[in-house]
Amino acid sequence: MKKIITLILLIVFPASIFATNEVDTGSTAWMLTSTALVLLMIPGLAMFYGGLVRSKNVLGTMMHSFVAMGIMSVLWVVVSYSMCFGDNILWGWFGWNSDYLFLRGIDDKIMEGGVPELVFSMFQGKFAIITPALIAGAIAERVSFKGYVMFIALWGIIVYNPLCHWVWAEDGFLYNLGPMGAIDFAGGTVVHISAGVSGLVAAIFIGVRRGYPQRQMRPNNLIMTLMGAGLLWVGWFGFNAGSSISSSLTTAQALTATQVAAASGALMWIIIEYLHLGKATALGFVSGILTGLVAVTPAAGVVQPIGALVLGAVASLICYYAIIMKTKLGYDDSLDAFGIHGVGGVVGALLLTFFIRNSWIAEATALSNGGWSVWLQLGVQAAAVFIAIAYATIGTLIILWVVDKTVGMRSKTQDELQGLDYAYHGERGYGMLNPN
Repeated sequence: MKKIITLILLIVFPASIFATNEVDTGSTAWMLTSTALVLLMIPGLAMFYGGLVRSKNVLGTMMHSFVAMGIMSVLWVVVSYSMCFGDNILWGWFGWNSDYLFLRGIDDKIMEGGVPELVFSMFQGKFAIITPALIAGAIAERVSFKGYVMFIALWGIIVYNPLCHWVWAEDGFLYNLGPMGAIDFAGGTVVHISAGVSGLVAAIFIGVRRGYPQRQMRPNNLIMTLMGAGLLWVGWFGFNAGSSISSSLTTAQALTATQVAAASGALMWIIIEYLHLGKATALGFVSGILTGLVAVTPAAGVVQPIGALVLGAVASLICYYAIIMKTKLGYDDSLDAFGIHGVGGVVGALLLTFFIRNSWIAEATALSNGGWSVWLQLGVQAAAVFIAIAYATIGTLIILWVVDKTVGMRSKTQDELQGLDYAYHGERGYGMLNPN
């Protein structure tokens, strides 16, 4: 009898009345967890960076990560989500959807995969927080706090949001470039290349720390840096595996690739150190962890474990020598934001082409009627890398000039000598009498 009544109702009334998007509790639970894991990366980054600077600047350096959580979160809710995932506007420069302003139009919306759009928005918002925080590593110990605050707010709107739209929005031009699109599973171009390149531009624009490179500027607390790296590794599972926006086979593949690349990168770094210096350092090990994680970020979920193994190892080899070149070239990337994130992101974005899973290749080949090839995809990846580098460079230079002419980007000489903790925050990280 119930079946007869249901059949009559479906005939009399449109089927759409009964169609509902139900919440997939498994996928939603994983996305909630992933969102929290990515947020955990930000205090992890604060600890990683904070341990590498001198004791008089530890608090101010950690504040760069924490203040980004406030500024970028507010911007994300107000306007950035709309700019990233709205419909194309101004020839696709960025997105726009007035329903996304203040997230007012997605309060009860369930996405096709069964995940509430509010959860997706909050997950993506964490990427918008950590990306400008990464830049701070390149200009640590000499950037004005007011200048930094103004810089990251403008950078998020002008640089990050358009790049995010191009790569991850369904109508973004890089998303639709070639049979597969420009592959960036979790943020190689959007996050690491853009942040690393912008950090390099900012480091050159602001200038070197006073006394660099003649004066040694030793880390104040490598134990804190190691703990920060550990938190970053844990959080990166949410960063990469969460980017599947599901709880599925792809999620497991991305999580596996993340673990493999981090371990491979760490081991390769200390092997190189041992051969080069005769010692394997703790700082080298965590640098290798980060390099492997950065390199696999655009590839997670796309490459097989052997590909992740190669990406981590090759990225560590290249990034190790990129950091050595820093001294020879004379720029002061304080905490190697460009050497690890910029260079590692480029390595991952390009080399992933040679390790793509057969299932992805088969799908792309079918959709393009056999038009996909490794070299075509490599060209697409190279184009995306070039566009990200060029756009981040130009956008960052414009923002730096504006900020410098208004509130100033470089800290004053006296503030640097005194220490940025006390100069900008009236506090000391360790309460030491001698902050040097």
